[in-house]
Amino acid sequence: MDFTFTEEQVAFRDSISRFFMTEAPPEMLREIWETDQGRSPALRARIAAQGMFSLSVPEADGGMGLGDVDWALLTQELGYYAIPDSMSDTAYVATGLLAALDAGHPLRAAWLPRIADGSCRIAVGHPVNPWVADAELADLLLLPHGTEVHAVPRTAVTVSALPSIDASRRLAQVAWRPGPETLAADAEAGRKLWDETLERGALNASGQLLGLAQRMLDLAVDYAAQRKQFGKPIGAFQAVKHHLADVVTRIEFAKPVLYRAVDALAHGDTKRALRVSHARLACAEAAWTAARKAIQVHGAMGYTWEVDLQMFMKRAWALDAAWGDRAFHKARVAAALLAEGAPLGPLASFSH
Repeated sequence: MDFTFTEEQVAFRDSISRFFMTEAPPEMLREIWETDQGRSPALRARIAAQGMFSLSVPEADGGMGLGDVDWALLTQELGYYAIPDSMSDTAYVATGLLAALDAGHPLRAAWLPRIADGSCRIAVGHPVNPWVADAELADLLLLPHGTEVHAVPRTAVTVSALPSIDASRRLAQVAWRPGPETLAADAEAGRKLWDETLERGALNASGQLLGLAQRMLDLAVDYAAQRKQFGKPIGAFQAVKHHLADVVTRIEFAKPVLYRAVDALAHGDTKRALRVSHARLACAEAAWTAARKAIQVHGAMGYTWEVDLQMFMKRAWALDAAWGDRAFHKARVAAALLAEGAPLGPLASFSH
């Protein structure tokens, strides 16, 4: 399978990276983490001005109509810079759910244009997530009742904030009462919508975990080149090289798995659940390995507030259980691989 991105896709990724490099340096992230909301309205406005919220909104609704493959690159940049805003929950996950509703559905007309111009925040609940990210700040919450989809205004929800090791990941428990006025899709239609939302949410987290792994590797490499012991940089020692090589291996092995899963979702592959869970596990392992090895390179100081590493490490830990923990995704992989009549072997693994 050809995982080569087009020149336009690579240029798009590079432009986003340059934007975040300027607009979201680590010193600014620390300031945002210490605010009550853990969010920067100014940063969000600048992100909206770049058109990032409009990426997945259909062209008919005022957006660019890009797909899942493009987000595989963008989510990595969101992770690499640990952007303190769950903008992809609105711009990617919620947009995908709303865009899958019938063309004449009132929710589409009411919310997709607002997503495109960045003037709203939508939080997405799912049975696999015990808590909802950004529920406190959301204008609208998309929540499940059984397999029904309900669109609930913030004023109709009681939110109980919960602590997170990542100070910019604001989680909450929500209480609400379903009714005809909030119903967006019935149980039959909602089942498919929630299935697709789960895959999209898991890929969103996977891409960010992969970006976080790369950032932690880069920080460890920089530190190993600067920190000296016995008169030479610690990066010259074989043990340190081995630590960093382990991380590179994890990242490079996770990338094609992520891209295969994104392609499966984009093209409605019948094995997309297997592909997504495989990607989720591979990217989470890359991030955990990067965090562990980077801490070993930095020493205990890597945990401290003054060192940039701790922000990316904490984000990786927080995302590890989002959109299904490892047990959930391992169970999905096992169910697919051990099913009666499941094809085995390399030809089956890499077939379309």
